Amino acid sequence: MKINIAERNNVTVIGKGEQVLLFGHGFGCDQTLWHSLTTYLEEAYKIILFDYVGAGKSDILAYDSIKYNSLDGYAQDVIDVIEAYQLENVIFIGHSVSSMIGMLAAIKRPQYFSKLIMIGPSPCYLNEGSYTGGFSRNEIEELLETMEMNFEGWASYMAPLAMDQSSDSILTKTLERTFVSTNPSIARQFAEVTFFSDYRQRLGELQLPTLILQCANDSIVPIEVGDYLNEHILDSELVILNTRGHYPHLSAPNLTAEIILQYLKRG
Repeated sequence: MKINIAERNNVTVIGKGEQVLLFGHGFGCDQTLWHSLTTYLEEAYKIILFDYVGAGKSDILAYDSIKYNSLDGYAQDVIDVIEAYQLENVIFIGHSVSSMIGMLAAIKRPQYFSKLIMIGPSPCYLNEGSYTGGFSRNEIEELLETMEMNFEGWASYMAPLAMDQSSDSILTKTLERTFVSTNPSIARQFAEVTFFSDYRQRLGELQLPTLILQCANDSIVPIEVGDYLNEHILDSELVILNTRGHYPHLSAPNLTAEIILQYLKRG
């Protein structure tokens, strides 16, 4: 049976340009969290938005716990969207874990991509030896346990932490609602796949120009991670955004868009 990618991943196409920007959202999110940023980009670019299976308005019946037990399953979804829409010369913009998903897709099908833009990326969230990922194994295990025991409680705790704003701010409430809207069991598995992943050994395989956007004060991804990525991705550029939290496309969309446009216009 032929899979309808448009329905499976709730694909949305907007924008007036020819150059394609393909956006991949982060863990616990969906495509709606891109809207503040795409407002600045849609006049000049063709924008493709989608939801990973289990997020947003995707087809939850298409979820396969075996396929999505690694980021490779999500990378295949990115490739599926590109092939279904016959996209070429794609610039992939990924937030958080989607940065690594986009990297895996670009390593597998480099001919489909021209550039990668990573927002708050991390190849490994664990502190390991001299590497600072941001979390101990115990902290991640406690996070996963909280998700199982009290999913809404986890969302209300994680949203202000990740946004680095008060629990009653509008942006924090928006993020919390997005977290809660995700299927708890799917979110739990995606969290485990995300936070226990380690793709440091794959960074050298990426052969595309890459922009790394790192927030100056990110409660999820330490600033050292941006330096690590910049050192290990061959053709990369690191820009430190003067903003707080893990979601600059929500908290500072104008600044984020300005840096992206500058990077793209330089060719």
